[in-house]
Amino acid sequence: QVQVMESGGGLVQAGGSLRLSCTASGLIFENYHLSWFRQSPGKEREGVACIDRRGSSTRYADSVQGRFTISRDGARVNLQMNGLKSEDTAVYYCASECRGRSEDYWGQGTQVTVSS
Repeated sequence: QVQVMESGGGLVQAGGSLRLSCTASGLIFENYHLSWFRQSPGKEREGVACIDRRGSSTRYADSVQGRFTISRDGARVNLQMNGLKSEDTAVYYCASECRGRSEDYWGQGTQVTVSS
């Protein structure tokens, strides 16, 4: 059984930083591109960042470019979030691949709340 697990969410003041991490069991993470998505109440799910299998190529949503950094280390993918804004408040999800498809592997999500 595949399980994808995020950690590191929480409450932070605007301008602060958080680091999210994601691991998986029953799945060889190294075989996949990996990504972070987020969803706020009343909004559609948004792709935040994607990293390729080798960790050599990344891409970001315009809204987080220059503030967030995705990285991977073996069976873990991280999202370093700096300069957080209230609009970054959302549930953040880790996913296999970067397509955002329901058939990909998803975690349960971790809440990030940024207070202004």
